[in-house]
Amino acid sequence: MNIAYKGKILISTPDISGDIFSRSVILIIDHDENGAFGLILNKKNKVMSRHLLEMFGFEIEVYEGGPVENDKIFFIIKGEPVTEHFLKISNEYYLTEDLEKVVAGVVDTTLDIASVKVFSGYSGWAAGQLEAEIAAKYWTVVEVYNLDYTSSNDQNLWKNIMQNLGGEFLLWANAPEDVSMN
Repeated sequence: MNIAYKGKILISTPDISGDIFSRSVILIIDHDENGAFGLILNKKNKVMSRHLLEMFGFEIEVYEGGPVENDKIFFIIKGEPVTEHFLKISNEYYLTEDLEKVVAGVVDTTLDIASVKVFSGYSGWAAGQLEAEIAAKYWTVVEVYNLDYTSSNDQNLWKNIMQNLGGEFLLWANAPEDVSMN
């Protein structure tokens, strides 16, 4: 495999519409010859967020990481690891599923909740699938630039990145969500 997308951002093109990947911004956490694993950074799960508010008494935004295994919870955390079970994303961020350590860190204030982003499920691709989707122009690959993976994001993230890419991407940024309506 000559191209690895680990650490890169995928931006869905308008060709993807009507499903969870429509106007998605995905961080590729891992990618090798066996496939790819990523998390959608800009799709909030309002139902899960409401449940956590009721449980904990303070607001925690939960994001749809993707359509696979929605019963699994993942955390992207900014800063020093609070667990020995983590996958390094960059020098500043890591991924973990260690719910107990994350909750304990937030409760005992060794982990600032503002440095944590919670995801339900993930986005996954089988061997060669992501490469085929990129070749078919379902995704635009963007080198990671100054993006805070733990900040609160919504659909504006997709539009802002498209506008920053310029050129034909400006047309996509301003296209209606359902391109057949254009």
